[in-house]
Amino acid sequence: MTRRIAYLVLGFVVWMLLVYTFQYQEVLVGVGVALLTAVFFGRHLPVQPSRLLHPVRWFWLLVYIPVFVYMCLKANIDVALRVLSPGLQIRPGIVKIRTNLKSDVARVFLANSITLTPGTMTVEIKDDVLYIHWIEVGASDITAASKAIIGPFEYFLARIFD
Repeated sequence: MTRRIAYLVLGFVVWMLLVYTFQYQEVLVGVGVALLTAVFFGRHLPVQPSRLLHPVRWFWLLVYIPVFVYMCLKANIDVALRVLSPGLQIRPGIVKIRTNLKSDVARVFLANSITLTPGTMTVEIKDDVLYIHWIEVGASDITAASKAIIGPFEYFLARIFD
């Protein structure tokens, strides 16, 4: 029951942030959508609701956002330079990396962070192993590839989710 209530509250808060108005129509629709979501999907919340409200996790999330933006900007510049170079020097391939993240939610966040970073895309997740398509395979060794691709993502996601 607490998972459904957490979904209801979280869904309503997200709705209100998206519509950014306090007109009664938007509030009623927000309550309705959040209620339907909580009823149908509330028991599938992958983490305990009390863990979501821990202030230290929110702090690390706020710290993670600029780190993620920096890594995306850096990767965007790298991919843009590759596209604009006359020789288009790329060596694409799929590499296997290993993560130390324990929870499924943390691993999915890591996979999404990698995919949202230009030049890399998560192909598959199997337990603590991720298969990544990399635009420029810089290392075929699992440890070196993990360090190059994961970068600081794993450090922050461990503090947010594990």
